[in-house]
Amino acid sequence: MGTRTADAPADLDARELQRVDQWWRAANYLSAAQIYLMGNPLLREPLRPEHVKPRLLGHWGTTPGLTFLYAHLNRAIRDRDLDMIYVTGPGHGGPGVVAATWLEGTYGEIYPDVAQDVAGLQRLVTQFSFPGGVPSHAAPETPGSINEGGELGYSLAHAYGAAFDNPDLTVACVVGDGEAETGPLATSWHSNKFLDPARDGAVLPLLHLNGYKIANPAVLARIPEHELLELLRGYGYEPRVVSGSDPAVMHRSFAAALDGCLDEIDRIRYRARHEGVVERPRWPMIVLRTPKGWTGPDVVDGQQVEGTWRAHQIPLSDPRGDPEHLRQLEDWLRGYRPEELFTADGAPVEEIRRLNPAGTRRMSANPHANGGLLLRGLRLPDFRDHGVPVPEPGATSGQATQVLGGFLRDVLTRNRLAANFRLFAPDENNSNRLGAVLEATSRAWMGETEPGDDSLAPDGRVLEVLSEHTCQGWLEGYLLTGRHGLFSCYEAFAHLVDSMLNQHAKWLKVSTGLAWRQPIASLNYLLTSHVWRQDHNGFSHQDPGFIDHVVNKKAEIVRVYLPPDANTLLSVADHCLRSRDYINVVVAGKQPAPQYLGIDDAEVHCTKGIGIWEWASTDGDGEPDVVLACAGDVPTMETLAAVDLLRRRFPELRMRVVNVVDLMRLQDPREHPHGLSDVEFDALFTTDRPVIFDYHGYPWLIHRLTYRRRNHANLHVRGYQEEGTTTTPFDMCVLNEIDRFHLAIEVIDRVPELGSRAAHVREELVGALIRHRRYVTTHGEDLPEVRDWKWS
Repeated sequence: MGTRTADAPADLDARELQRVDQWWRAANYLSAAQIYLMGNPLLREPLRPEHVKPRLLGHWGTTPGLTFLYAHLNRAIRDRDLDMIYVTGPGHGGPGVVAATWLEGTYGEIYPDVAQDVAGLQRLVTQFSFPGGVPSHAAPETPGSINEGGELGYSLAHAYGAAFDNPDLTVACVVGDGEAETGPLATSWHSNKFLDPARDGAVLPLLHLNGYKIANPAVLARIPEHELLELLRGYGYEPRVVSGSDPAVMHRSFAAALDGCLDEIDRIRYRARHEGVVERPRWPMIVLRTPKGWTGPDVVDGQQVEGTWRAHQIPLSDPRGDPEHLRQLEDWLRGYRPEELFTADGAPVEEIRRLNPAGTRRMSANPHANGGLLLRGLRLPDFRDHGVPVPEPGATSGQATQVLGGFLRDVLTRNRLAANFRLFAPDENNSNRLGAVLEATSRAWMGETEPGDDSLAPDGRVLEVLSEHTCQGWLEGYLLTGRHGLFSCYEAFAHLVDSMLNQHAKWLKVSTGLAWRQPIASLNYLLTSHVWRQDHNGFSHQDPGFIDHVVNKKAEIVRVYLPPDANTLLSVADHCLRSRDYINVVVAGKQPAPQYLGIDDAEVHCTKGIGIWEWASTDGDGEPDVVLACAGDVPTMETLAAVDLLRRRFPELRMRVVNVVDLMRLQDPREHPHGLSDVEFDALFTTDRPVIFDYHGYPWLIHRLTYRRRNHANLHVRGYQEEGTTTTPFDMCVLNEIDRFHLAIEVIDRVPELGSRAAHVREELVGALIRHRRYVTTHGEDLPEVRDWKWS
């Protein structure tokens, strides 16, 4: 394979490039040793079968490209005093990243038993993909990592999220050619339209093309080069190509290309910050073409390996049992000349250590990659100042998310100088009634503007792009580097980031168990335009199941809140923005709805997370005949309407109304730290009375959360049943049987003590449902008594 580059070879000192090559060989040696060895880490004796791991797990194919890039970035960091972190999309290149952090010394500083000596080397190679050791990805355990790469597609969005509001940071982001085929990554290329060079950092994409995925050619590696470059230029980048296999030529060519890119980034920053240039620049990037499995075994068992898909994982499949494979493994490892790379004590030689940047300039020790070190709390306004007056429960109407918008506007204002809070939304900020934030900031936009555009500016702090994946990736990168944010989304389409939530939840689960990883701000979701108010969108926009997905995650890191009105939403939002290391899901409506609690009562209720609404209950100080529970704004309204209806017809009926804000309070405390004790749960829900629970989402989740409770057999849950269309708000409730009439009928059916008179009332309620159906299909709106109902 020939070598070519967009730049002429740089006139670099030959000794400097030799040092880069030596560092690279050391990283490659350690990477291969991690995959294969559990003994004899420096080959101080002939390699024997017992030195090889019995189970070989890992991926060699992408690793030498990652270590090549790391070595060259280290040279640039040291020479230019760069503030840089390394985001690697090909997560299976984990051994290369671990090797790099060990060579830099950071790994041994964090894990003293993996120090830079023979014993540390022994531990380093043994622990990789080994029981009781470390995983094969660039996981939270790996210093300098903010992108595990366990699922591909998120590296570039993470990189841009890290760069926002970090004006001195450069994020080197390796995009693998397999990862480049994913939808999230493809959209992430457009992130450059939102990056302000006057205020934000820079992202240097490094598209690594080694030709193959697991067994198939990679698309971007096989299309004609002119087509690839046209694609990347169309995304707004200026690509430089470095391609080849001869290490000596590749080192010089890549060093020239890298220096050219970094010079261009400096020019872009200078023009934006000192000359006032505001148009979107064409950012540089590098396309690196190298053989898959570069520097590894060339031919194995008569088949070509290097440069083919066979190099993807384990080039030599059985060195423990096949003498020829063992010989090839030893030849491979000795080919890096480890005696030139490590001292007798097992430490990297002085020439290698000289390439490492100092202190926190090391990418593995950069505080931006351990964002909790940089995290500062938000200056939050007093949420009580935004409270909606509620002279009596249900007497006034309000729009919960619109009220929240005023609070978030003030959050942005108070933290303007700190520049550490942003809102992320897939083109839905105004639709979700958060438009007040545009009084304090604009939408981020580096593209062209036209007359009539609404609130667009390069320094806007609201990021909107019609890709939930990109919004989520930006926010994750922003949080992982020490800032705060909120992601608002239509409830049904939060499912688009299910897998991304999985990865972040797993990251939090692991990182919270690492003493050196400092807590980061919580990932906050606001789900609105929810299932019960899709009047003009219909069935396609109706799905409350994101909650179920979240609850599957580790209990210690997930929280789900269902505030019933504006004041409870304010209290919940304040709590979530103050929290750390959680995934908080808040579901709240944006439509006009009754307001129940004054701001002080709302704070008390949200602090408890669950409680009896005495003002709505009729059981006094005694035992209720029935408990009516509710979670969610629309189920709460329908429950209160059912109570109102039943109270008028059965004044003697003792009803207890329990409202749930913190969904996890329902769970057993052995399962979730927020869970009520059995004594507390029984005090609310009794041990033997019927409980009619009107729930926002799928009803079986409530059964799952409460299955251990003593009164579970008497728990009857109503929720979304996958019934819906473009229809009236109340008809949606009726279609799924969470409405006031169905609730009242269920109470009658579950409380036989009501006597024979209940049969007549039940018939009235069935008739009301029939009358409702006829009315909405005739008039296209809900019955007047439903539309005009107020709690009294």
